[in-house]
Amino acid sequence: MNCGEPHETDCSEVLDHLYEFLDREMPEGDCTKFEVHFEECSPCLEKYGLEQAVKKLVKRCCGQDEVPSDLRSKVMGRIDLIRAGEAVPEQDITLGGQDTATARE
Repeated sequence: MNCGEPHETDCSEVLDHLYEFLDREMPEGDCTKFEVHFEECSPCLEKYGLEQAVKKLVKRCCGQDEVPSDLRSKVMGRIDLIRAGEAVPEQDITLGGQDTATARE
């Protein structure tokens, strides 16, 4: 998505890292850049507001469920692989590393 207006921070960069911004998992300087972008760009601000509302709804409805620490570690490991551009093994992380084809049998 691009609003067509020139911005110091491109809309695609903002939207690619929107969840990191929502979760405050980025450096403060980047957060400031994104906040400035939202002040200038109503389409991105609208997308941010929508994603923020969904996140709040999920937290309210599902926020009481504990996530097992080993599952969280596996998911975060996969995210790190994807961010690094590395190949991600085709395994179901919820099944203890079993291949998904094997796990279905």
